[in-house]
Amino acid sequence: MQHLVESIAALYRDWAGGAPLSVDVLPQSGSERRYFRLHGNGGSVIGTYGANIKENETFIYFTEKFSSKNLAVPEILSVSADKLFYLQGDLGDTSLLNHLETKGLTDAVYELFRKSLENLALLQVKGDEKLDYSKCLTNKEFGKQAIMADLLYFKYYFLDALRKPYDKQKLIDDFEALSNYLTHTEYKYFMFRDFQSRNIMIKGKQPYFIDYQGGMKGAPQYDVASLLWQARANLPEDWKNDLLEDYMSSFEKTIGKKIDRTIFRSQFNGYVLIRLLQVLGAYGFRGLFERKAQFLTSIPMALKNLGAFFGKQSVGIAVPEFRKVLDICVASEIIRQFTPTQANADTPLIVKICSFSYRNGGIPDDETGNGGGFVFDCRGLLNPGRIDSMKTLTGRDKEVKDYLEQETKMPEFLNSIFDIVDTTVEEYIKRGFESLMVSFGCTGGQHRSVYAADELARHLKNKFRVKIELKHIVQEEKKWQNPLPEKK
Repeated sequence: MQHLVESIAALYRDWAGGAPLSVDVLPQSGSERRYFRLHGNGGSVIGTYGANIKENETFIYFTEKFSSKNLAVPEILSVSADKLFYLQGDLGDTSLLNHLETKGLTDAVYELFRKSLENLALLQVKGDEKLDYSKCLTNKEFGKQAIMADLLYFKYYFLDALRKPYDKQKLIDDFEALSNYLTHTEYKYFMFRDFQSRNIMIKGKQPYFIDYQGGMKGAPQYDVASLLWQARANLPEDWKNDLLEDYMSSFEKTIGKKIDRTIFRSQFNGYVLIRLLQVLGAYGFRGLFERKAQFLTSIPMALKNLGAFFGKQSVGIAVPEFRKVLDICVASEIIRQFTPTQANADTPLIVKICSFSYRNGGIPDDETGNGGGFVFDCRGLLNPGRIDSMKTLTGRDKEVKDYLEQETKMPEFLNSIFDIVDTTVEEYIKRGFESLMVSFGCTGGQHRSVYAADELARHLKNKFRVKIELKHIVQEEKKWQNPLPEKK
């Protein structure tokens, strides 16, 4: 990581004429890109490192084209000669999703969604003008091939994992029919491809867009579907309907003519379905195949979202086997299969989580007499305590957390532990057990074990709503305070 910080700081120095005052390493998102916030006398900028040069080139090209038309995107400030690093304007840390989750369904939040869709219409139409689609990262157009790819992604990574019977050839025939139907849309402009509330940053009460490097030419309805039917946003039905009407008005204003709203809505419904299935495929791949717990916990919400849509809307074409398959997916038994058992006020279970030092004190005793529960050894992971700048820090300090998350195999280590402990916690809740102990040890009980214990506490609290008693043995001896960490 240090060499990346040095390289992005060098690019900043060349651009600004002086070294940055400080460089913050930002949390890694779902991609492999690394982000930094560089502070200077004139304010802050965002630095990006991406090993995929083609992806960098696409984002930079799109951004420069869109910026020249005053569209709602960040400004590209500087690009390194090797195109691995670039600087862009800082849009802050607050996304539209953050506003929704912290402020709720208020008029002000609705207005941010409306403005986002208004700016989307401008990006789609104005951004499409004289855009060289040969610069696209993957497909030039979201046509039949891309639609089929999304449908097959759902089939292979989610549907087939359910091991339920269906007619595979009839389903493929329905996929073909639906993709043909949606390909023949009247309008095709720039398609963002991943237009969701976490990719919309709010700065000065105005929305700006990020992460559109996967864009291509396609139907404008797809992006609207992505935003309004995002499972995590969980927008109410009246918001979805009203915002769709708002978007169609903005789209008409942008293209300078009226549209057939009945046809537009029908095709919109088809793209809602495609988007919902693409998301389920992604959750299936990340959760069922890569065993990443956070994606598994998202599946029930995505299934309920799919059920809510398909129970009320028509996609404008008969696809009987497809409908049969979707009925299987949204059946209550399937949703229950992916929905974790959660504790309530009467649940007696308390999960006692602690960190300890193998060098000083060793494995803690289980005072309940149950024999000690799980004990996980963190010493196989790289030790941040061996780095001078982190020797006096703990697993709750930002520098240590960044190091463990980005430079070690801690995320994979914890995902495996989540799988193991989740099974026991769920069973203990069902059977009315009162206590489970989980201990994490490392050499000094200061960095790796503290971080791991905090992360398990957060995970179990969020997933099972179970009572947690968190104890950091070494830190308690130093009179260190350790309340349950806040949800990320």
